[in-house]
Amino acid sequence: MIKLRKELWFGFSLMGLILLGIGIVLLRAETITYGHYGLLMLALIVVAIMLGFPTAFTLMGMGMIFTWIAYDRDTTKTLDLMVQAAFKVMSNDVLISIPLFVFMGYLVERANLIDRLFHSLHLALARIPGSLAVATLFTCAVFATATGIVGAVVTLMGLLAFPQMLKAGYDIKLSAGAITAGGCLGILIPPSVMLIVYGATAGVSVVQLYAGAFFPGLMLAGLYMVYVVIRAILNPSLAPKLPPEERNVPFSVVLWNLATSFLPLSLLILAVLGAIMFGLATPSESAAIGALGSLVLALAYRSLTWQKLKESVFLTARTSAMVGWLFVGSFIFSAVFARLGGDAVIKDFVVALDLSPLGFMIMAQIIIFILGWPLEWTEIIVIFVPIFMPLLDHFGIDPLFFGLLIALNIQTSFLSPPVAMAPFYLKGVAPPHVSINQIFAGVMPFMLIVLVAMVLLYLFPAIGLWLPEQLYKYQ
Repeated sequence: MIKLRKELWFGFSLMGLILLGIGIVLLRAETITYGHYGLLMLALIVVAIMLGFPTAFTLMGMGMIFTWIAYDRDTTKTLDLMVQAAFKVMSNDVLISIPLFVFMGYLVERANLIDRLFHSLHLALARIPGSLAVATLFTCAVFATATGIVGAVVTLMGLLAFPQMLKAGYDIKLSAGAITAGGCLGILIPPSVMLIVYGATAGVSVVQLYAGAFFPGLMLAGLYMVYVVIRAILNPSLAPKLPPEERNVPFSVVLWNLATSFLPLSLLILAVLGAIMFGLATPSESAAIGALGSLVLALAYRSLTWQKLKESVFLTARTSAMVGWLFVGSFIFSAVFARLGGDAVIKDFVVALDLSPLGFMIMAQIIIFILGWPLEWTEIIVIFVPIFMPLLDHFGIDPLFFGLLIALNIQTSFLSPPVAMAPFYLKGVAPPHVSINQIFAGVMPFMLIVLVAMVLLYLFPAIGLWLPEQLYKYQ
């Protein structure tokens, strides 16, 4: 009760400070315009979300109130906007792929396909320094292409890999960092739900986003693995070598395990992504192929039960409903924010700073990085991406390239405190002696690697743009 009172006191104090700051700005302004009301709405929405109010209904509720103000108290137009926003979401063909990809991921998770994959990769990589951590990151990368659900990946790998690494004498921080960072790769590596949401919000082709995110995702996973191997070589006590009986496994056994676990799932993933990237199927059609393929694999491994199927369907419906209502709220917010002129106020302010394209890019990414502390990626995409989009034309920045940088940057929103969902997911399944501070300490080097990956992508844009250019002649 005392803790709840402290949180409410902090939340309302923060809201009061923000409102006070906005009030001072309005009082100092020569004229108060509708654009200032747009900034007030944005501030109230952010504070309400930080207080714990549901994002989708906060966007819709606050949006409807300010729509009523923007339309000069015309209730009919206000209600019309909500109906149009809901219809726009329902008629968006791209969003059909979200429940199908989510169903594919939940089914793969609940059918225990990842158990087999981790075991086979563990045997195949046993001779590499830090082999268990490398196998964990490799499994997370593969699992990320089967599901973009961070909580599912981190929780499952926390149950599978974390106990094995601790038993083998691995450092708690290194082990926790590998699991949490690897579990977030699903935000970036296709078929990422985040890329679908960004594409629908920013008006960028999801197919081109998938092609563009493919190599940056592999680059980030590779940087994670290289870091683990180097740490294991420089300080073997952090990741001791496995016992000889685990390292000296016959090649035939390793090959058989890979053929029966890694190969089928990899072929399914390649079929899904290949159909999308080569234009053989739309994202929705490919998602249907993936959902059907995961169902067939689960049946082939005899690991699918009626209970697991019901759980997968229920969780898919819940996640898809959340995303759908987020889009309704996002469209209402974007429409009324533009109607009030809030985007014009922000654009005029940023243009007045006389920034170079590089300066704007750095400023935008710093803002997104800071927003990742209190907010989740869904809130960042649906609320702030529509604000940034009009500025991209002014600075001559490619929306596709901007989206790839955001996808890399948002990795940190799951890792950086105080929200830091990935460490909290891991803490929920970790042994009691593992503290949240140890997990946070293990995450920090991987957050720095994300920043390095962002710098590399900015310096060498071909990492993200080469594949879309080759496949779609993207300009």
